[in-house]
Order: sequence, then C-alpha cells, then structure tokens
Amino acid sequence: MRHGRKTLSPPLNSASLQLGNILLLAFVTKTLKESGTRNLDPRSIPISEPLVLQVLGKNSLDSSKKLDFFRWCSSLRPIYKHTACTYSHIFRTVCRAGFLEEVPSLLNSMQEDDVVVDSETFKLLFEACIKSVKIDFAIEILDYMEELGTSLSPKVYDSVLVSLVRKKQLGLAMSILFKLLEACNDNTADNSVVESLPGCVVCNELLVALRKSDRRSEFKQVFERLKEQKEFEFDIYGYNICIHAFGCWGDLHTSLRLFKEMKEKGLVPDLHTYNSLIQVLCVVGKVKDALIVWEELKGSGHEPNEFTYRIIIQGCCKSYRMDDAMKIFSEMQYNGLIPDTVVYNSLLNGMFKSRKVMEACQLFEKMVQDGVRTSCWTHNILIDGLFRNGRAEAAYTLFCDLKKKGKFVDGITFSVVVLQLCREGQIEEALRLVEEMEGGGFVVDLVTISSLLIGFHKYGRWDFTERLMKHIRDGNLVLDVLKWKADVEATMKSRKSKRKDHTPMFPYKGNLSEIMSLIGSTNLETDANLASGEGDAKDEGSQLTNIDEWSSSPYMDKLADQVKSDCHSSQLFTLARGLRVQGKGMGTFDIDMVNTFLSIFLAKGKLNLACKLFEIFTDMGVDPVNYTYNSMMSSFVKKGYFNQAWGVLNEMGEKFCPTDIATYNVVIQGLGKMGRADLASTILDKLMKQGGGYLDVVMYNTLINVLGKAGRFDEANMLFEQMRTSGINPDVVTFNTLIEVNGKAGRLKEAHNFLKMMLDSGCTPNHVTDTTLDFLGREIDRLKDQNRNQ
Repeated sequence: MRHGRKTLSPPLNSASLQLGNILLLAFVTKTLKESGTRNLDPRSIPISEPLVLQVLGKNSLDSSKKLDFFRWCSSLRPIYKHTACTYSHIFRTVCRAGFLEEVPSLLNSMQEDDVVVDSETFKLLFEACIKSVKIDFAIEILDYMEELGTSLSPKVYDSVLVSLVRKKQLGLAMSILFKLLEACNDNTADNSVVESLPGCVVCNELLVALRKSDRRSEFKQVFERLKEQKEFEFDIYGYNICIHAFGCWGDLHTSLRLFKEMKEKGLVPDLHTYNSLIQVLCVVGKVKDALIVWEELKGSGHEPNEFTYRIIIQGCCKSYRMDDAMKIFSEMQYNGLIPDTVVYNSLLNGMFKSRKVMEACQLFEKMVQDGVRTSCWTHNILIDGLFRNGRAEAAYTLFCDLKKKGKFVDGITFSVVVLQLCREGQIEEALRLVEEMEGGGFVVDLVTISSLLIGFHKYGRWDFTERLMKHIRDGNLVLDVLKWKADVEATMKSRKSKRKDHTPMFPYKGNLSEIMSLIGSTNLETDANLASGEGDAKDEGSQLTNIDEWSSSPYMDKLADQVKSDCHSSQLFTLARGLRVQGKGMGTFDIDMVNTFLSIFLAKGKLNLACKLFEIFTDMGVDPVNYTYNSMMSSFVKKGYFNQAWGVLNEMGEKFCPTDIATYNVVIQGLGKMGRADLASTILDKLMKQGGGYLDVVMYNTLINVLGKAGRFDEANMLFEQMRTSGINPDVVTFNTLIEVNGKAGRLKEAHNFLKMMLDSGCTPNHVTDTTLDFLGREIDRLKDQNRNQ
C-alpha cells in the first residue's frame, strides 16, 4: 500500500490469453502459408469467430489460402458455424481477388448455416459480378435474395441499377426496376412506398441508355411504367430526356404533351428543353414552327447556343430553306459561335441538293480557310453533289486526287463513285474500282454490291459475278446475296399465287376525291391545328386565362395547348434520311434485297415479276417500307395503272407506313397524267400548311409540269418564283419543263424568256433541251409562215 491506496495489477490469465491468441494466429497463418489446411488439427486449435476474422484479415496471407481456411472451418459443423460477419468478410475477399466463380458455392454454404449477410455485402457481390460481366452469378444472387425474403435497401438498389446500365446490361436493369415498382404497388404504407421508389437519377440513366441504343419499345415501356407510378415524379432532366427521345423518333405529340405537363407541375423549361422541341419540329417537317420558336428564344432569357444553331440549320437545309439556313449561319458567326464540321456538312449537302453548285464550292473554300476540320463525310458530300449536278468530271477528278493523297477516302466514297459508273453503264470500270477498293483495305458493303448487281442485270453482264467473288474479301456477303437471288428466282418459278379468287393485290374502290383522305390517313386532326391555328377559336376564353406571361416561347405554349391528351401521333412525313444498309447475314437484309430486285424488275418494266416478289415476301411476314411502296406506286403510275397505284397508297395507310416527299411526288405525277391538276393543287396546299412548306427540287418540277400541261400557267409561274425565293436554284429539268409546256401551248415569247433565263443562270442545256428547242424553232417558223400568208 502506498499513500493509503491499493495497487491494481492486470490479472495474469488475461495477459496469457492475449498472448495465446497471438501465438495461435501466428501458428495458423504460418501453417496455411506452408502447407495449407492439411496440417491443421481441429482438436488442437480452438476455432472461434475472432480467430477466423483475424485470419481472413491478414494481408500477408494469399486470398486462395483464406478461402481454403474458410471452407475448412465450414467442415467443422456443428462444432463451429460461420456467422454473417465471417461470410461478409470472405465475400469481400473473393470480390477483391476476382474469385467470383466461388460465389455460388459460398451462397449455398451460407444457406446451410442459416445466415444472411447485410445489404451492403449483397451490393458488393452484385457490383463485382456486373463489372466482371458475370451476369449469371448476378441473377443467381437476386434469386437467392428472393428465396431468403430479403432485399437491398433502396439506395443500394439505385447504385446496382446504375452499375447495370453503365455495363450495358439494360434488360437486367429493366427487370430489377419493374420488380421494385411492383413491390411499391404492393406496399400499402405511403411513406415506405416513397422511400423504396427508385431515384430520378437512376431512371434518367436507364432512359438515356435505352435512347442511345435505339430500343424504342423498351424505352416506352419504362416510361409508361414510371408514369403509372403516382408517387414517382420526373425531374426536369427526366422530362428533357423523354422529350428529346420521343422527338428523335418523330413523336411530336408526346413531346408537346410532356412539355405542357412539366410546365403544369411548376418546372421551368430550360434551353435543353427548347432545343429538343425545335429538333422534333424539324424532324416532322414543321420547320416554319421551329423558326418561330427560335426567334422567340432569341428575345428571351434562353440565348441559343451552338447546338440550337446546329439543329435549326440542319432543319432548314433538309427542307431546302437555304436562304434561311445561310442567314442563321451568318448570325451564328456574328454572335461569336464557331460552326463545326457538322454545320458545314449540312450546308454543303443542302446547297448541292438545291442546285447551288457554285455557292457550295465557295462555302467549302471558306471552310478550309477558317480552319474547320474536313472529314470523309465532307468529301463524300462534295463528290456525290458534283455527280448529281452534272459535274461528273470534276467529281471523279476530286476522287482521284483524294485517293492519291490517301486521305478523306473511305468505303462510302468508293461506293458513291461505283454507283455513278454503274448508272453511266461503265460496268467494267466500276468492277475495277471495286477490286481497287478491296485491295485498299475497304470492305465492299451491301450497298456497293447491290449497285453492281443492278448494273449487271441492266446491261446483261452476269458473267462478271465470278470476277466479283474472286476480289471481294467478305466473300460470305456476296454468297449470301447470290444465294438470295437464286432462292428468290426458284421460288418465283415454283410458287403459285395464293390469291385463287383473283382479287387484286392492291384493291381500291373509290373516287379521286378520296386521294386526300388516303394521304392524310396516317395523320390526325391536331396536325392541321398545329399548322393552321384552328384550335385557337375553340376555347379562347380558357386559353387566355392560361397564358404564361413569362414564357420564353408563347408559340410553343400555343402548340402544346392544341395537343389532345388522348391522341396518338403519326407524322405527315419525315425529314430524316435513311440509314446505310448493313448486311449481317441472310436473315437481316431481306427487305433491302427486295427493294434492290424490285428496282431491277421495275427498271425493265417487269411489273408481274415485281408484284410476285412483293407478294412472296409480304406473305412471309416481311414488312415493306415506304421505299418499297413508292417504287411500286411509281411504276403503276408510269404504266397508267392508276387504280392499282391508289391501291398501294391505300395499303400504306392501312399498314401505318409513313408517307414521305417521294410519295407526294408520285401522287402528284399520277394526278397530272389523269388530268386532275386541281387535286394536285389541293395536295400542294395541304403539304404547305401541314408539312411546314417542305418542297424539294423534284416536287417543284413535278408540280410545274402538271400545272403547265393543264394550262394553269399563272400557278406554274408562281411556283417557279417561290422555288427561286426559297433558295432552290432551278435545274435543267425545271427550265426544260417550262420551255416545253409554254412552247406547246403557243406561248413562244414566254418559252423564249425561260430559255434566256436558263442561259443567264449558267444552267447547262442537255439533249432534252435540244429536242425542245427544235420543236420551238419549228413552231416559230410555222407562225412566221402563217403571218406571211395572211
């Protein structure tokens, strides 16, 4: 005793126990390192949870040794049984070491021990399986959790879903999401339902991934399931994602409904919202409406950015509004925004298609001078545009120069030149170029092969197919195409028509006044409302009370208010261009090869073979596309089979196949041949009001020809002036048509004026011009003789 206090010394048994544990741990660790578990004696080693955790936590011990020790301990049942803590530790060890193949057996062992680890451990296992693309193990983990009646916490589920989405396991992510939503519906406690709902961030990530992979049906399925969940609310990013996705797919009505809905919920649309809405307006051909919204945005707090300018310029170029496109392009530069390659490519493409060859070449020079990077796509546009505008020599020279330099030439460049050579009948040169293409390392794709096959058939050179097969690297593709051809020919010879009752393939019973209803069969009344504003007078009082005085775009609000909540959209036509065909085996390009051989048969005037081919594949369940219908209808019109042509148009409406500008061209051409220019004018009015005024060069030429032959010269002249003011340069077909219709009607002075206008504009005459001028000269001589005789 010191100063009246007793001294407290630690008990000897506690110190000895601690020392014993240290020695035991060292012995077990050393034994595992040297000889594994075969020298471990359970009778001399007191196994306990602390000892197991210490062994598993030894950094100096290999993961495989830890796993062996864990299994050795499991074999000691019932003397020792693992706990949730030890299982959690070994699962972490397995995940770090990458021994995921051991997970199923460990799960079975855990089930035998009647132990369940915590939610964080399951999350760790799940994420490790996803990162290692062990989807089967991940699904097995979910099944195991379902058997145990346990589940991850909502926050853990969110991270798991994000991991699945980023690993592109979208199907599994959707399955988990739907199970969560079903669990929320089964739960009656309101607070717990809200807490267990997936977060907006994970749902947004899933929707973005589905949109980028173009999985439309899955996107709509997720969207509808989330909309059905009353407790779930989209944030502004979710609305923007959905508006953009439906807009990219041409669903204007759904995009506008979502825009209206987000404003009703108090969310303020941002620039991304308006960019997506402008894009969908351009996609469905309502470029006029897009320009109005764009002008309103400039005066609001949402100053357009480079993406806004790119979207509106692309829309103007695709709808041939080149003057508007160039005006916006100049404004973009004035505001300090630098146009990128995509903007220049859109302008170049639009100019070439608007017959503005000189302006396109000058723009390309400006692009190079400004230091904007040119791409293969840029030069492909140049070469294709020069070919299409009668500058074949310049296009081929440019192609040869690029080929020598070894820059900006790809497989599509070769394909464009091969197509032009086949059109000109230079089959030998086209085949030589394909051989050079293959030698340069470029893959000859299905489009190039189709061009060659059409050329072979047109000029009777099927002997070239053997030479083609010798030089094509992707020989399987050529074999597939030729086998497809042989099978089709055999089927067409042996197959008898199923239509034994002699009913027509394209029945049409009606009159010409129903043509308008056929064209509009895929459109809704709200389309007209969106374009003409007829919905304004229906409920003017209620609209005035709902006006948002602080709106960035009152016109967009007006469009959204005119959309009915229960309608489903179906666009008039689209400005979107078709994608290049990719051959992936016999079963993937049936409709593309159908279109190829339809072109061959129809070019030869073999309508019976074309119809039989169409019948075979529609009976097999292959869905025709608008190109298929347009080809059939065009051939019927050329042959004068107008009822059959309108029957094709009727089937397009029944199959909900969207019409495009080519469909309207064929319809107007047919009406002109039937002498119904009045209906053609009505279609033009409908197209201008509902379609945003989208007329291409072919449409202008067709309308001018129809109106001119019907003697409606004032309307034809108005169209000609509209064509010029809209930024489209008349081509040689336009001038030839105007000279011919005026000359045959005895309007020689007007015909001479158009000839002078043609020469002044630098448009090069062709052989049709010479024939027309010969006729014009004879008419002038005839009139002079009449005047002398009088």
